[in-house]
Amino acid sequence: MSSPEDVEELLQEVALRAFMNIDTLKSEDKARAWLYRIAHNLVIDFYRKKHVQQCPHPDDLWYADPFADPEHVFSPCIEPLLRDLPEDIADLIYSIDIQRQSQKAYAARLGISYSTFKSRVQKARKMLYGLFHEYCEISLDRRGQILDFSVRPDKSAPCSLVSSKGLRPGVFLPE
Repeated sequence: MSSPEDVEELLQEVALRAFMNIDTLKSEDKARAWLYRIAHNLVIDFYRKKHVQQCPHPDDLWYADPFADPEHVFSPCIEPLLRDLPEDIADLIYSIDIQRQSQKAYAARLGISYSTFKSRVQKARKMLYGLFHEYCEISLDRRGQILDFSVRPDKSAPCSLVSSKGLRPGVFLPE
């Protein structure tokens, strides 16, 4: 459990990081998601430094909202978009990123070197990102983490969660 001093320190660090990196904010409309990502990363770093092994109690996570994370919102879109990729690329992404298979084992199964396979994985991920980008405007942080997104008004996304007007009715994404 964190002390009030730890919480205060984290809040100050979030404010400092936001101030120092304000130039990375691409749109005022996306400030909430941008700040959320900064806070999320700092909390993870804080617990890593403290070597905290115990998960926080759910009652301590009153602020957690699974729909505040754009990656959570995107997850239903991955499989429909995989259908638009060549079969070998779709299978690679599905196996590595969804089923979490070992890249080394997958490379061995294909009979190629691990370094060659890592390049294929990166190329496949870029292809999937290109499909996402075709349907959605996506904001990333410096590490490539999704900060926010909006559906392109001239496109109809292939997944059931998002539509041409944004999120499906009944799905909440904080403003």
